[in-house]
Amino acid sequence: MGKTELLFSRNTDPSVISAIKDVWGVQDIQHHAKYLGLPSFVGRSRYQTFKGIKDRVWAKLQGWKEKLLSQAGREVLIKAVVQAIPTYVMSCFKIPRGFCKELEGMIARFWWGQRGQEKRIHWLNWRKMCQSKFMGGLGFRDLEVFNISLLARQGWRLLHSQGSLFTSVFKAKYFPNTDFLSSMLGSKPSYVWRSIFEAKPVIKAGSLWRIGKGDNIKIWGDNWLADLNSKQVVTRCNTLAEDAVVADLMDPSTPSGWNLDLVNQMEPFLRP
Repeated sequence: MGKTELLFSRNTDPSVISAIKDVWGVQDIQHHAKYLGLPSFVGRSRYQTFKGIKDRVWAKLQGWKEKLLSQAGREVLIKAVVQAIPTYVMSCFKIPRGFCKELEGMIARFWWGQRGQEKRIHWLNWRKMCQSKFMGGLGFRDLEVFNISLLARQGWRLLHSQGSLFTSVFKAKYFPNTDFLSSMLGSKPSYVWRSIFEAKPVIKAGSLWRIGKGDNIKIWGDNWLADLNSKQVVTRCNTLAEDAVVADLMDPSTPSGWNLDLVNQMEPFLRP
């Protein structure tokens, strides 16, 4: 308990604060320190919150003697060291787009051998350099895209790690009666939840239901069509209700397991 601190709202009555502190035997937070390298509080200025990442990247780049490094050496250092620095923070928070652009600009200047205020020509666009080597690029990370992919991984955990403390806390607060894919942002969400929520479209685009009983899969809106260009049915017909599920199309008494008459009625809507 010696390391435990509580954060109280400004509107909390001082007597209530005192009573809670006495019961728990802890102190209230006097300043927002970091916990495991992450900011414990993200204020309005996202730039100032994550400024430490930029300082660490700058220190690394300044400490290297780029004039003594080959292009291959610079590539290894950028991929293995510099672009790995913000990975931990990016797995929890959505980094501002402008901040990512600044980091990429610093890396690009190092790559082209620019020192201080010296101006050098960047012979290749950074977006081109972020493409894979098979496509003519160098395989550097697009930090904004990489950030979203890491947050999507956290969203995937919310879907599949039902027994974890991480899922239990977020589910109880933000989607107690549904799953992550059907959740809403809600009012006054934390910055961590807002960050993970922004990655939900990525999970929806890349996921696909496996048809079992079909009682949890919505005909319209969920990705469940594996053999078509479009994974979901967007256009609705009047044959089934708006909240119909795939189980409504099934008939266990038939050899195929499907209600073929109903499926044939929906065939125009199942086409991509």
